[in-house]
Amino acid sequence: MATHPKKIIDAHCHIGEIPPWKFYDLEHPVKPTVYDYADTKQFVKRHMDYFKVERALAISNYGVPIHELSFDLNDVVMDAATSNDRILAAIWVSFLPRNAEMTRKALKLASESRVVALKTTFLLGGNPDPGTWDEETLALADEIFDVCEKHDLMFHFHTSPGGNSDINNFVPLVEKYGKRCKIYLVHFGGGVSGHIKLVPKFLQWVRDGYKVYTDTSWAVGFGARWLLTEIEKQGVGGDRVFFGSDEPWSDFDSEYWKLNGVRDISQELKERVFWQNYEEAYGTHA
Repeated sequence: MATHPKKIIDAHCHIGEIPPWKFYDLEHPVKPTVYDYADTKQFVKRHMDYFKVERALAISNYGVPIHELSFDLNDVVMDAATSNDRILAAIWVSFLPRNAEMTRKALKLASESRVVALKTTFLLGGNPDPGTWDEETLALADEIFDVCEKHDLMFHFHTSPGGNSDINNFVPLVEKYGKRCKIYLVHFGGGVSGHIKLVPKFLQWVRDGYKVYTDTSWAVGFGARWLLTEIEKQGVGGDRVFFGSDEPWSDFDSEYWKLNGVRDISQELKERVFWQNYEEAYGTHA
């Protein structure tokens, strides 16, 4: 029977309201998450307090193809982080030149004490492989990574199998920037192919000195089990995995149990994943 961890810290969850949308050319707009957390009060009451989360990293909600929306929600993220000492902030940025002005405005927040991370996705366009970037994209990426390095921020990148966010496209990005900046591969590849490709690669990156991190949100079946098993077997990477619920885009309880329910894994490693790695990465002040 699983032993519950001493505490839970959520290293990846979203705040802010987004509208229903006609995803995949549906006939009518839908809201697949059912709910979201519009503001700090809702985020604390309906997410943190409800699930007994001690502290959390708040990230702009996203998912609809309105680029401006996630940038606007940086204000909601900052309100949460500056008004509640249980919350830290990840600031939304973009590698797309069309979003350069909004990204540069967002990067001005990087020096704020409550900001510890950046977040972006390539689901809304672009490709993480630097080999595909034109001069304008490369210049903007260099600006972003310079700020990331200067302020020692964790850079969260959405990963999912297939398309631009496939883990194959992130390999050259990690190997170009991953010794300068902390790179957090959200969802650990996001599916069967991603997990199979990433478990050996991820642990080798750690050995080779790359500053790579991940969480197991969206992990399929064996994904979390295999990752934790290999970490204990190989004795490397235990400090690089976080618990992330990805609420409201995932389900807190399933994300919790896919980690805590893994058999034959030490309680020490589970405690690391559920809270200790967060405190070591971001400090115990929040």
